[in-house]
Amino acid sequence: LMAGFLASDIAERNRQAVRVVQAETAELRNVFTLSVASKPDMRDIRAAWTDYVKAVTGEEWPAMLNSRNAPAAAAAYDAMLREVSDPGIATEAGAAVHAALLNAAIRIGTARSERLALASDRTNELKWAVVLILGVMTQIGIGIVHLTRRNAQIGALAVFSAATVIMLGLIALQEHPFAGDVRLGPAPLLELLKLQGPAG
Repeated sequence: LMAGFLASDIAERNRQAVRVVQAETAELRNVFTLSVASKPDMRDIRAAWTDYVKAVTGEEWPAMLNSRNAPAAAAAYDAMLREVSDPGIATEAGAAVHAALLNAAIRIGTARSERLALASDRTNELKWAVVLILGVMTQIGIGIVHLTRRNAQIGALAVFSAATVIMLGLIALQEHPFAGDVRLGPAPLLELLKLQGPAG
């Protein structure tokens, strides 16, 4: 039962990680599209946008394997936010475009914060300890029940051990959404760089 709760928590965290990356990708696409579609030249915004995407995919994603962030990504985000916050955009492109750019940039920052929080979350470590302790205690219980029947004891312990190892191994593969054998990569963000083309 405890292993089931642990697996459910890990699956929900992985789903949340996917949603956060999709949200960050969508808002980055919005910023790029607005910067291209708007009348005034916004190449400075696109340059800051490119620096941010490259910093996240090139530096921050590897850092998340060790539950860290990348100062370069934070600096790139700040630079992009400064460019988007320029009051001149409202004058040249209109208040609606400026508000849309600002809102998208702020949502990018929110999604990034959530992504980093998920990458550094270690709240399941206590649950893992409980599951392992319960597993050991269950093994002892099975062994005691079959003390007088050696073959039954060996068979029961072997079956339970194999099932436990396989189950916990499959759960552990997905424990960290941005690290481990089964992890979420930066491919959606890397795809954004293809948007640049001649407009970049």
